[in-house]
Amino acid sequence: MNTFETSPDAVLWRGDGETLLVQAWGRDSLRVRSSPSGDVLDTDFALLEPESVNVEITVDGDAATLVNGAITVVMRAWAGWDWQTEYAIHRCTVEFRDASGRTLLREIPDGGALKLTAREFRPLAGGAHRLRAAFEPPAGERLYGMGQYQQDILDIKGSTFELAHRNSQASVPFVQSSAGYGFFWHNPAIGTATFAANRTEWTAESTRQLDYWITAGDTPAQISAAYAKATGHAPGMPEYGLGYWQCKLRYWNQEQLLEVAREYQRRGLPLDVIVADFFHWPKMGDFRFEDEFWPDPAAMVKELQDMGVELMVSVWPQVSTESENFAAFRKENLLVRTERGHGVQMSFQGPSMFLDATDPRARERAWEILKRNYHDLGVKLFWLDEAEPEYGVYDFDNYRYHAGPNVEVGNVYPQAFSRMLYEGQRAAGQAEIVNLVRCAWAGSQRYGALVWSGDIHSDWADFRRQITAGVHMGVAGIPWFTTDIGGFAGGNIEDPGFRELLVRWFQFGAFCPVMRMHGDRQPSERVLAADGSPRNNSGAPNELWSFGEDVYEILVRYVKLREALRPYTRRLMEEAHTDGQPVMRGMFHEFPRDAVCWDLADQYMFGPDVLVAPVVRPEATSRRVYLPEGATWTDLHSGAVHEGGQWIDAAAPIDVIPVFARDGALAALVGTI
Repeated sequence: MNTFETSPDAVLWRGDGETLLVQAWGRDSLRVRSSPSGDVLDTDFALLEPESVNVEITVDGDAATLVNGAITVVMRAWAGWDWQTEYAIHRCTVEFRDASGRTLLREIPDGGALKLTAREFRPLAGGAHRLRAAFEPPAGERLYGMGQYQQDILDIKGSTFELAHRNSQASVPFVQSSAGYGFFWHNPAIGTATFAANRTEWTAESTRQLDYWITAGDTPAQISAAYAKATGHAPGMPEYGLGYWQCKLRYWNQEQLLEVAREYQRRGLPLDVIVADFFHWPKMGDFRFEDEFWPDPAAMVKELQDMGVELMVSVWPQVSTESENFAAFRKENLLVRTERGHGVQMSFQGPSMFLDATDPRARERAWEILKRNYHDLGVKLFWLDEAEPEYGVYDFDNYRYHAGPNVEVGNVYPQAFSRMLYEGQRAAGQAEIVNLVRCAWAGSQRYGALVWSGDIHSDWADFRRQITAGVHMGVAGIPWFTTDIGGFAGGNIEDPGFRELLVRWFQFGAFCPVMRMHGDRQPSERVLAADGSPRNNSGAPNELWSFGEDVYEILVRYVKLREALRPYTRRLMEEAHTDGQPVMRGMFHEFPRDAVCWDLADQYMFGPDVLVAPVVRPEATSRRVYLPEGATWTDLHSGAVHEGGQWIDAAAPIDVIPVFARDGALAALVGTI
C-alpha cells in the first residue's frame, strides 16, 4: 500500500477520512487543499488556472518532497496506534522550504501528549465544517498585507483580523512575510486570521475544504509578481485615471454638475473625471437618472466629453422595495435572501434588499438596465458603492447568496459586484475599464477595481491610517487605491482646522494611485423636488476654490503637479498591469535589505523613484524622514541632494509635502512642490 499518490505536478495523501492534495500552482508556488470528506473541490473563487511548470517529486517511504523552483514542500505521513483511544490513526504534516532549505512555514506538530491538530475540521449541519489551520511561523518575521483595516499598523505581526467586509474594511486574505513567502487564504468564508509570535492561525466559520496558496521569493517584488499571476493582473489604467477627479456629496442636478466642470475649464484647471453621486435616481435599484433633476443625461455626457472630462455615476447594489425593478428582481430570485426575520437588509432612505451579485443571472439582468440607462448614453465609469455589502446589521450568518450561505462565501461579494460591471462593459465594446468600488476581495483587481477606503472621518487619526491602508492594499494585490481627500464625514469648509487637514490630505492625494476629492462637507444643503417632496441632502461646496484663496493657491499647485506627474504615473500603472507591482509601495518593497524600511508606517514609495512623507500632524512645519541606503535623494522642493542611509528633518510649511526623488529621477519637477 502506497502512502502517497503522485501525478506530474502534485502529491496526494489520504487517511482517517481526509484527502490532502499539494499541487504546483504557477512558478515557485503551491496550492494546498484538504477535504475532511471526499475529494477536494476545484473551486475558483480567485485563483486562475496556473501556467505549466516542471516539478521534481520524490517519495521515500512516509515522506514526499515536491520541488517547484524556489519552493519545496515536505509531506510527512505517520500511522500508529493511539493508546488512549486504542485504535490506529493516520496523520500527514506539511512544511514549506525555500531554495536553500530554510523553513518558511510549517504546520504545527501534534505536540506529543498535547495531541494538537494542524488542520481541524468541526462538522456543521448541511455538510460544511468549521475550519482552523495552524502554522509555526519563522522567528522574527514581519508581515504585511491583508487588505484594508482602519489602523495605522504597518508590521501586522502580532495582529488579529476579522475575515469579513465592513464599510471602510476590505478583507483581502493575502499576507507577505519578510521571511520570503507570500500566503493566500483562498477561502471567502467569514473567519479570522491571527499572526501571533508562537502561531499563525486561519479560521473559517463554515467551509467545504481547506484551500490556500503559497509562494516563495527573494524580494517583495517577486512575491507580488507571483501573486498577480495567480489571481490576475489589473487592466491597463485609462488615461483619465491618471489625472484629477472632482466629487462631492452630492451634485444634485445636471446644471450644477456641468457648471462645476465649466468653471474648471474657465480657470484653466486640469480635470479628468467628475462624479454624479448617489440618489441621482428616483428610487434605489431603478438604476437611472431622475428626470426632474437630470433632464438630458446624454447631452450632459457629451458636453463633458467635449471638455475632456468623463462622467462617473454612482451605482448601489440595493433595490428599494419601492423600486420599479423590485418586483421582478424578487420574483426571479435575484436578491440576497435573509435566513430569518423580515427580508429588509438596509433602511437608508427607505427599506431595501441587496442584489445578489454572486448570481450570473442577477449580474446579467442588472447590467441590461445599467447599459440602457447609463452606458448607452456615453457613461464609461461607475462608482460601485455599498459593495461590502453594507448590511444594516452585520449578522453574517443571516444572509444567503446564490453561491452559498454568506458565512461560507460572503467575502467574494465585492469581487462579483466589480465583475458584473467589468464583464458588461467589455461585452458592450469598452476596451479600457476602471470602476471605483468601496470594497474588494482577491481577484477584484482583474475586474478594473479602484478601491477607496470608505466612509472615514475628516480627522488626523483617520488620515494617518490611509497611508498604511494603501500600502497593505498594494501588498494584497489591489494596486488601484484612493481615499476621499479630506475624509468623508465631519469637515466644515469654514473651519481653519479642517482647511489645514484638507491641504495635507490633498498633498498626499497627489501621490496616490488615483487623486480624487470627495466628502460630505458641512454645512449641508437641503434639496426639494418641484412638488416640495424632500430628496437626499447635498453637502457644502467641495471644489478647489471652496476653501478660501490661500488654500486655493496651494491646491492648484498640487493638481498641476499631478498633471506633470502623468508620464511617471502612466509608467507605474503599466508596471501594475504587466508586472503585478503595487503603485503605492511600502518602503520595504523597494529597499528590502535596509532594516529600517520594514518599520516606516508614515512614509512610502510612489513607484520605484518617489519617496513621499505626508505631514500627518496638525500645525507641523517639519517632519523626520528616513532616506534609505543605497541611493541618493533629491528634495523636490529645495533641490538639495542627500545621501541615503540617514534620517533628516525635512522642512514642511503648509504648502509643502516632503518628497524625494531617487538617484536623480524626475529632475524636471525640482522646485514644483
